[in-house]
Amino acid sequence: MFTRQRPDPSLFPRLLFFVNAALPALLLGWDSFNGRLGTNPQEYLIRTTGMLTLILMTATLTISPLVKITRSPALLPMMKVRRMAGLFTFFYAALHALSYSWFDKELDVRLIVADLLRRPFIFLGMFAFILLVPLAITSTKRMVRRLGGRRWNLLHRLVYLSAIAASVHYYLLVRADKLLPLAFATTLFLLLLWRGRDWSRRIGQP
Repeated sequence: MFTRQRPDPSLFPRLLFFVNAALPALLLGWDSFNGRLGTNPQEYLIRTTGMLTLILMTATLTISPLVKITRSPALLPMMKVRRMAGLFTFFYAALHALSYSWFDKELDVRLIVADLLRRPFIFLGMFAFILLVPLAITSTKRMVRRLGGRRWNLLHRLVYLSAIAASVHYYLLVRADKLLPLAFATTLFLLLLWRGRDWSRRIGQP
């Protein structure tokens, strides 16, 4: 007799997240192809990909606390969305860094380095992106086994340093209304506070 396999409960949330995370890139590509990015398409691409990076980074860091705080079995499949969310964060961060390097500096390394040294918010943004590179490279199950769970977890805590750098980068970038940068910074602070309490609790356990 054939045994019917139970459907993977994480399939729907993973599919839903994939569609919603990939759709902005498809729309950006479509609008770019049709010349619908406004009067300053380069600036629009840089700003939009940066905002998408922050949104997805915040979503990635929120999944684990949300599941653990609510203790809802219905949210448990969301834990399997974290790796996809992290990879989409890196994807949009790479588009953001490439858009800046290409459109703003014409891929001139000397101009990019000079800008990094001259403007702190550019340095912080690039620093945040560079920290995401090893996390994306080691995101596969094979790399988890190769590094070992403890070393892998230690390495992937760099995402918090990257998030801090990214939020400060955004705060320094915005000159007028600081409400949205402060909202991202506050959310990040609360997530870091929760993570710190969670770590201290684990260390205190016998």
